[in-house]
Amino acid sequence: MSTQDEGRDEAPQDEDPLLAVEREVGVLFRRGRARMSELSRRVHPQLEGMAYSLLSYVEQAGSVRVTDVGVHFAVGKATISRQIRALEELGLLAREVDPQDRRSARVSLTEDGRRRFLAARAARMTRVRELIGGWPEEDVVRFAELLHRFNDVVGEAAAAPAG
Repeated sequence: MSTQDEGRDEAPQDEDPLLAVEREVGVLFRRGRARMSELSRRVHPQLEGMAYSLLSYVEQAGSVRVTDVGVHFAVGKATISRQIRALEELGLLAREVDPQDRRSARVSLTEDGRRRFLAARAARMTRVRELIGGWPEEDVVRFAELLHRFNDVVGEAAAAPAG
């Protein structure tokens, strides 16, 4: 499928590279938000938004403090508590008292949460393989390196005080 099939024009050959990056990142973010919602619903039909990303973070961490989840996603305590409570009510996350700080709570995936998350991730990886599986391996490696570098810069910019 070409970019024209997506309702986008091809970039002019003489376009400023930074404008091209800004445009393509905007497209990536817009499509990414829609895909995250789809992935979240694949985990559980009542999920929306960034639930898949939250479950992914918890899956990678194994067990993580609720406050650390909020810091990771740059949201407040009330917001993350509400999102985690919804995942708990669906049986996807389990909460326990943090043994190192009894005032804090830790969350981890339940068995059902892990099973559902891994099934959704497997479907996502099948799609990734369909999309870029035909690329030369060195292109995939370079693409991953550049995305990592870009995400590092975006993370640093978000952490820096506005000024």
